[in-house]
Amino acid sequence: MWKKWSEQIANLLESCITHKSLRVGKLIHAHILRTGQASDIFLWNRLIDLYSKCNDPMSAHHVFVKMPERDVFSWNAMLCSLCTANKLADAQILFNEMPQRNVVSWNTMISGFVKTGDHAKALDMFLSMIQEGLLPTRFTLASIFSACGVSSELHLGRLCHGLAIKVGVYKNMYVGNALLSMYAKCRCVDDAFCAFADLPDPNEVSFTALMGALVETQRVEEALNVFKLMHRNKVCIDAVSLSSMLGVCAGGQGDDLLYKVHERLLHGLSMKLGFQNDSYLGNSLLDMYAKNGDMSSAEIIFQNLPEVSIVSWNIMIAGYGQMYRCDKAMELMERMELCGFQPDEVTFINILTTCIRSENVEVGQQVFDRITCPTLSSWNAMLSGYSQIGNHDETIVLFREMQFRNVKPDKTTLAILLGSCAETGLLECGKQIHAISLKAYLNSDRYVGSGLITLYSKSGKMDIAKSIFTRLPEVDIVCFNSVIAGFSLNSLEKESFDLFNIMRRRNMLPTQFSYATMLNCCAKQSLSSQGRQIHARIVKDGFMCDIFVGSALIDMYCKCGNVEGAREHFDAMPIKNVVIWNEMINGYAQNGFGTEAVHLYSCMMIEGEKPDEITFTAILTACSHSGLVDEGIRIFESMQTEHEVAPTLDHHTCVIDALGRAGRLHEAEFLIKKMPCKDDPVIWEVLLSSCRVYTNVLVAQRAFAKLFSLNPSSSTPYVLLGNIYSAMGRWEEARAVRELMTDKNVGKNAGHSWTESNIEDWTGDSYGYYVSQLQKALEIMLGNHSHFTIAILGSNARLFVAEPICHASQSRG
Repeated sequence: MWKKWSEQIANLLESCITHKSLRVGKLIHAHILRTGQASDIFLWNRLIDLYSKCNDPMSAHHVFVKMPERDVFSWNAMLCSLCTANKLADAQILFNEMPQRNVVSWNTMISGFVKTGDHAKALDMFLSMIQEGLLPTRFTLASIFSACGVSSELHLGRLCHGLAIKVGVYKNMYVGNALLSMYAKCRCVDDAFCAFADLPDPNEVSFTALMGALVETQRVEEALNVFKLMHRNKVCIDAVSLSSMLGVCAGGQGDDLLYKVHERLLHGLSMKLGFQNDSYLGNSLLDMYAKNGDMSSAEIIFQNLPEVSIVSWNIMIAGYGQMYRCDKAMELMERMELCGFQPDEVTFINILTTCIRSENVEVGQQVFDRITCPTLSSWNAMLSGYSQIGNHDETIVLFREMQFRNVKPDKTTLAILLGSCAETGLLECGKQIHAISLKAYLNSDRYVGSGLITLYSKSGKMDIAKSIFTRLPEVDIVCFNSVIAGFSLNSLEKESFDLFNIMRRRNMLPTQFSYATMLNCCAKQSLSSQGRQIHARIVKDGFMCDIFVGSALIDMYCKCGNVEGAREHFDAMPIKNVVIWNEMINGYAQNGFGTEAVHLYSCMMIEGEKPDEITFTAILTACSHSGLVDEGIRIFESMQTEHEVAPTLDHHTCVIDALGRAGRLHEAEFLIKKMPCKDDPVIWEVLLSSCRVYTNVLVAQRAFAKLFSLNPSSSTPYVLLGNIYSAMGRWEEARAVRELMTDKNVGKNAGHSWTESNIEDWTGDSYGYYVSQLQKALEIMLGNHSHFTIAILGSNARLFVAEPICHASQSRG
């Protein structure tokens, strides 16, 4: 009789647990207490289980305390109740007090830590369980694989994989899916495929995890093939699987016809499967079209969503932001507010990003001012905006306001600020940012370190920059590029080459920035042989079609005097932008090929490329150096009328120089008087320099008088006018100019020049012999009043000459 009554009560409690009927369960509990049948430990355990499943840990604990006797099931039931209520600290205490623990006890604790996100603690518990000599079950391993995936504990995950095979549960659906997800999160796609192949009957979770791993590693085609396999095997396709594949098509491949076909097919499949009213899938469709720039389709989806949420609005705003449509993004935010939605942090970040991409920082500032309590991401967005448009002073001011509001910077903040300090030469401010990075323990970050290197490099502090580089715990290609560029900027080309070779020995693949910097080093020193070696490496590494590398190659060959080599590379470039055209035109100009430069400029116009200020500087220089005066004037006059480019000082200087070289000094003087920049000393220096060739004293005297009024302390006008008088044999006037220069206490720094000679055949005793003979010949040729040095660098002899004061300095233009 008693046994039958106990079974009935147990069945009733089981029904209450299944249906989570807390009220009925309490009535049964009261009945047990009234009948005085409280000695059955099985019923007490079921009561704890009931309160646990109904999320009433207080009642469960009350039952546990009142129990006259407890077994391991009682302790496990109470443990489960605490873990279900996320009271892991209390559960840990209870676990430590247990007189006896079994696998269920350990599984309960491990699962509890995994669910609350304390994966490190879950892994520690698992290792302790193994040390206790207990074998894991499928529940243990499923939880552990999940923890290993989130924590990227790949080594431990592999060990547990072997353990799962040994225990014989690796083909279990839950264990297999957890194992597959772990490899997917650790981006071990081949291992994920193996785990997938071991599953006897993969379900939608298996396929979705595998597709996610392929997408994360950019193996998009394979992800699409897995989805097709899933569809062919008639595996249930749910909203999550479809959303995952829609994310694949939202990967920025909007211009690819294949991806457009796939996105339409997936859209049609979602409609066919009846998911048109699923809000989650609707937002995924919206996100796919928005990221691919198809805003017309996105608008249609948006209008037909069964339920518009803040997420939907944010996706639309981000979509227009990606297209630099600041006006549409702002309009959407206004509509969103009219519909009763309050912008959240994501909304403001999307709007700020849109404004920054559109370089509309003023509107961005207005949006930023609306945020009651801006997050660090919002501050960083605004700082980045001001920095990108070159308003570095405002960047610093905004950061100071951020400090006043007690918002702590992160590595992104400091990297932006260091970039602004480097661009504006604010070394002291940069040092303060450096101090902040030390205080926040961010100085060892690679991005902050790279910013510090750039700051000190541009300030001429290469010793500090190099010290920062060597102290970084981990360096990447960006850090190497920063130091290499710093050496080049400070004319330390040898150090640039040495560090570049170190980078190569570490098996780091140079970027286009690395190669552009090294080519610049070769160009500055006219190292044609090293330049050809770099060119060979560029071909090998596949950077020949890069615009930055291409322009640097043209510049290097032109500065080394190999214009034909530069033109061959120019013709081989598949895509030419204005930078490439400018480099080649400038190369012709600097090497005296004026006719070729003008012809190339005409080809540029025929190709439909729009010239800029640099184009006109290059072509006008070419006309000036080659005596193409009328051609130069025609191009100069077409700047504003045909191309809407306002002439700058450099353009005017080139025209004045061209007229001066042709002896048309009065035309040059007349043009200067009409120029908006007629008070710039450079223009008058160019005119005065031209007067020496044609011994036009009257124009020279007027140019000297103008220069004297503009800058009496400059030595250039005195030297130029003195040389003109000397060339005409008017020694008294020349002496008067030198005396005036002395009276005004004006001194002239020695000029410098160098030449290069190939000495590959100089060996042994002949090496020193040729150097001494070269030195004697130069003493005879230059005279004792000149100072020179012969430097031997590799296979090149370099002559360094300090010019005497009587030599005229070459003017710009």
